[in-house]
Amino acid sequence: MAASMTLTETTWSSVKKIKAAWTSGSDGSVSGTTTEVYNGRILGAITVPGTGGDAPDDNYDIAVNDSDSVDIALGALANRDTANTEFVTEASMAGAAATKLTIVVTNAGDTNKGTLYLYIR
Repeated sequence: MAASMTLTETTWSSVKKIKAAWTSGSDGSVSGTTTEVYNGRILGAITVPGTGGDAPDDNYDIAVNDSDSVDIALGALANRDTANTEFVTEASMAGAAATKLTIVVTNAGDTNKGTLYLYIR
């Protein structure tokens, strides 16, 4: 199955939410780039692995790259759990400055699924 990522971008007042629902390719990776340009600090991130046979491999990684290919999550989304929803707070991450964001998932295993929720203000 081909890798795919569906990005849903929503703004509520000053908070922007990006939902990235993904299915990894046979090499365990997938990426997608936002349509919108973002400014602000990452308030938090939530990773939700798929369930059952769709769960990603343990310790899969996510990067949130700006237009300079800098991971603005500062590595805080590395080594995600295969079975548990995990949260990362703003103190562990940086911000975006007039950039589209490319979400990159690696080491997730063949055709596995998950979702990233990212909040920016």
